[in-house]
Amino acid sequence: MAHFHPNRDQLPTEFAVFPLSGALLLPRGKLPLNIFEPRYLAMTEDSLANRRMFAMIQADPHAPTSERGPGLYRVGCLGRLTSFSETEDGRFLITLTGIQRFAIAEELAGRRGYRRVRADFSGFPTDLDLTPEASGVEREALLIALKAYFTGQKFDANWDAIRRMPDEELVVTLSMVCPFEPAEKQALLEAPTEADRAATLLALLQMGAAGSDLPPGRPLS
Repeated sequence: MAHFHPNRDQLPTEFAVFPLSGALLLPRGKLPLNIFEPRYLAMTEDSLANRRMFAMIQADPHAPTSERGPGLYRVGCLGRLTSFSETEDGRFLITLTGIQRFAIAEELAGRRGYRRVRADFSGFPTDLDLTPEASGVEREALLIALKAYFTGQKFDANWDAIRRMPDEELVVTLSMVCPFEPAEKQALLEAPTEADRAATLLALLQMGAAGSDLPPGRPLS
C-alpha cells in the first residue's frame, strides 16, 4: 500500500459493505474476490467510480435478520480495489487491500441491492500507522503450530516463502487464509493489537492441530 496511504480525513465514512462469512480482510492484507452476483457487480462498479473502496464484514449468526438481510457483526474492515479484471462471462476478479477497521455506527439505506453503512473508525487508531510495532510473535512456536495444523488439514505450503515473511505479514496472511470458523476470524479481526492477533492466531493453530489428533509439531527443517 505504499502507493496509497491515506490519513483518517481521506477515508469515506459512508460506504458499501460486502457481507461474506468466512472471508477476513485485515489492514494491509490482500483479499482476492470473484464477484458474480448482480448486486455485488453493481457495488464494484459504483466503488470503481468513487474512490475504489468498499468494506468486508461477516454475518453474525446471533444477530437478528432484518429486511436488509442477515444481522452483521459490528466490526469490519474497509478496503481499496487494487486490482481488477473482467471475465468474458461478466464476472469481476478483484483484489481488495485492507486499509482500516471500523465499527458500524448506523446501517444506511441500500443502493442498487447492496448494503451500506456509516462507519466509526475511532476504536482502531493505529491501523493507518506504518511505524513498525513490536509484533509479539513467538515465531518458532507459530511455525511449529502451523506445520502441525497444515498437516492435519492436508495443506501443502511453500515453507521457504513462509520463512521469509516478516512477522506482521506472516500473521496477517495466515489469519486471512487459514480456514478458521467465522467467529474465530472475527476474533482475529477485532484483536486490539498486533501482539494480541499473533497470540490469538497461535492459539487457534494449536487448537486446530490438537483437534486433528496429530502428534506435536516439530520445528521446520
